[in-house]
Amino acid sequence: MATASAIAQAEPTVPVRHIIAFFFMVFGMFMAILDIQIVSSSLAEIQAGISASADEVSWVQTSYLIAEVVMIPLSGTLTRIVSTRYLFVASAAGFTLMSLMCALSGSIGEMMIWRALQGFVGGAMIPTVFATSFSIFPPKMRNVITPIIGLIATLAPTIGPTIGGYLTELFSWHWLFLVNIIPGIAVTLGAWFFIDFDKPDFKLISRFDWAGLALLAVFLGTLEYVLEEGAKDDWLSSPLIFKLAIICIISGSVFFYRMLTSEHPLVDFSAFNNRNFVSGCIFSFTMGIGLYGLTYLYPVYLARIQHYSAMMIGETMFVTGIAMFLTAPIAGRLATKIDPRVMIGTGFVGFAMGTWMASSITSQWTFNELLIPQILRGVSLMLCMVTVTNVSLGTLSPTQLRGGSGLFNLTRNLGGAVGLAMINTIMNQRMDLHLARLHEAVHWGSSAAEQTLNNMTGALAPLGSNAGTAALSRLAGLVRQQAMTMAIADLFYILTWLFLGIVIMLPLMQKPAAPKAAGGGGH
Repeated sequence: MATASAIAQAEPTVPVRHIIAFFFMVFGMFMAILDIQIVSSSLAEIQAGISASADEVSWVQTSYLIAEVVMIPLSGTLTRIVSTRYLFVASAAGFTLMSLMCALSGSIGEMMIWRALQGFVGGAMIPTVFATSFSIFPPKMRNVITPIIGLIATLAPTIGPTIGGYLTELFSWHWLFLVNIIPGIAVTLGAWFFIDFDKPDFKLISRFDWAGLALLAVFLGTLEYVLEEGAKDDWLSSPLIFKLAIICIISGSVFFYRMLTSEHPLVDFSAFNNRNFVSGCIFSFTMGIGLYGLTYLYPVYLARIQHYSAMMIGETMFVTGIAMFLTAPIAGRLATKIDPRVMIGTGFVGFAMGTWMASSITSQWTFNELLIPQILRGVSLMLCMVTVTNVSLGTLSPTQLRGGSGLFNLTRNLGGAVGLAMINTIMNQRMDLHLARLHEAVHWGSSAAEQTLNNMTGALAPLGSNAGTAALSRLAGLVRQQAMTMAIADLFYILTWLFLGIVIMLPLMQKPAAPKAAGGGGH
């Protein structure tokens, strides 16, 4: 009886209201992360709806990302000032209102403003959920809680294009934003009535570092812009990109100096004194490349090579989501039985196996050929996400947790931004290289090229005198298609070595001590 009593005291039950509050928060985080990618498959429809140019419409996504990455590291300080309850309520309510304003936008200018505000206020929900999960639940429950938040954090961007494609095709692009209204109201009310983890400390407002906030916004904003736009503007050869890169370096240097020398820093970097947190952030950064980079690369192939519609792309990509959903509970159980370094290594090797298989891609690949690589990606994401989160945040002290959560989530987002920039740059370079080589092979005097052109001309004979021109245009299209497929194959090959290379850094991570019973409550 004494033993049972000791266990009960060592592992107090989590109040039901805290569990209810947590699930409202998780759903809010899902909406905030989902909205990064929900517009990606419907940009053409949004472009037509708000009369934007092809270059301008990309800002529907870019403005959201830039604003979100500014808020994520800021959330720890704001939570200490206003408490988890008030911050989350304001974030959910603001996100819902900005979603409505996005749906009502009539121009690209309006859309950029509302999307930026939507990303900024919604960004607070993401790290707040991670920090809360480690403060209100005892360590023994993390094999259940961490897979839930890991699944949401990785599933939302994966199925974003799928949901966006369905909503746009069944209704209109406005529903990409209107779909947030009712759930957003529910999350706001749920957060207001059930969150009571901590108390605000409004005295901290007097020492809030406004200059630090300005430096953070300039640093992360210019960094995100350079990474998003650099590839298509040929990086530093663009005067604007060059100037913004200089501003980014200067503002970043001043910001880090200010944070490291301030008595009350806006962003707390003390979590980087923890060896596991540092190595976890490195793995989180690489995981961001696998999450966001491959979520971008597969649709590029399906849209440009296979000419799939948004809905067809979503249905093809949904395989990864199913694999993640089925793997989440298994990963949670394994996390309590296997050395986390083994799980992380297995996850990144799984990533590498999937991209290695995909490096054999041809212009004929469809759903069946992409099935196994996508399953491997989904399984690997969950193995990595659950374990990296546990090792990174689970070993932080309560005072480091809020700031550390923001920084941990920031590394994943920055990994995605760097991954996308790398993918676009390498794709352009490799495509130009393969085009040059293919043009050498497909030239006048080449019997194979002339035979192919003659066959196409014969097939297009009903066009009359235009048959030759149409055949030549079609042949040029086939050459470009082949060059792009080869460039995508090269990218999969490069990503394979990236995922294998990160495995050699596993010795940096220490095996965490067995979880000790701890109380929840988060106070």
